[in-house]
Amino acid sequence: MKKKILIVDDEPGIVRLLSIRLEAKGYEVFVAHDGVKGVEMAVKEIPDLILMDVKMPHGGGIGAFEKLIQLNITKGIPVIFMTASYPKLAIENQVLKMGAKGCIAKPFVSKDFEQTIAMTLG
Repeated sequence: MKKKILIVDDEPGIVRLLSIRLEAKGYEVFVAHDGVKGVEMAVKEIPDLILMDVKMPHGGGIGAFEKLIQLNITKGIPVIFMTASYPKLAIENQVLKMGAKGCIAKPFVSKDFEQTIAMTLG
């Protein structure tokens, strides 16, 4: 059975790129374009991993993660955050303290991105 990955990001180009790469690796991919829809999709699909952008309209990634870890059905799903030019270290420290499994910088380095996902999914 394919592992499910939920991508929560408001940038269509990033979503398209990640979807293509992950599907080519054999993952089943689901997409949400803001934090609110991301939580809804996570509850509906129960993915094996969530890739979550930090800054999005209509519910940012950190707020969505707070909701996910409060819900019994989603609290055990590993989340890896994606961040661009924000103070990466401060955000990384914050989300790791909250229980995230990692933080990947945008733009992605292909090898690092794929290794982080593979390690998280086992």
